[in-house]
Amino acid sequence: MATYLQNLSTYDSSKIPSGKKMKFGIVVSDWNSAITHKLLEGAYNTLTEHGVKEDNILVKHVPGSFELILGAQFMAEYADLDGVICLGCVIQGETPHFSYVCQGVTHGIAELNMNYNIPFIFGLLTTNTLEQAQDRAGGKHGNKGVEAAVTAIKMADLQREMEELDE
Repeated sequence: MATYLQNLSTYDSSKIPSGKKMKFGIVVSDWNSAITHKLLEGAYNTLTEHGVKEDNILVKHVPGSFELILGAQFMAEYADLDGVICLGCVIQGETPHFSYVCQGVTHGIAELNMNYNIPFIFGLLTTNTLEQAQDRAGGKHGNKGVEAAVTAIKMADLQREMEELDE
């Protein structure tokens, strides 16, 4: 659904499982940090609001959005996590660089989801303008970081439910 039709920070909190026993990684790009650090704040606060202990949230920074892939892989390999939230922002410029970065990150995060047994959450803003990014990082369209954290909790809970079926 298009962002302008739904606020990224709006959800029914009664339908969110408890994160009390969950542990998450957040890998955040420092490129466009005025945007990405707001996404981080939204994700972090949402995790704690749903019971995730601060000690169970591992935050690591990477230089740019393309590096989210390897940063997330490092988290999966070196930390015992229930999920990894990947936060970044790519704003359209005058060259095709935007398309290459967006496609690469999209493919890379999808591949991580297929190769590891934990969810990797796609929290990458891909906007045409800085204003559109600001609108999705706590502005009029909410905060993509909030949406990413809610998704992480739901997916980690789904995985636990499926593992229980297997026992």
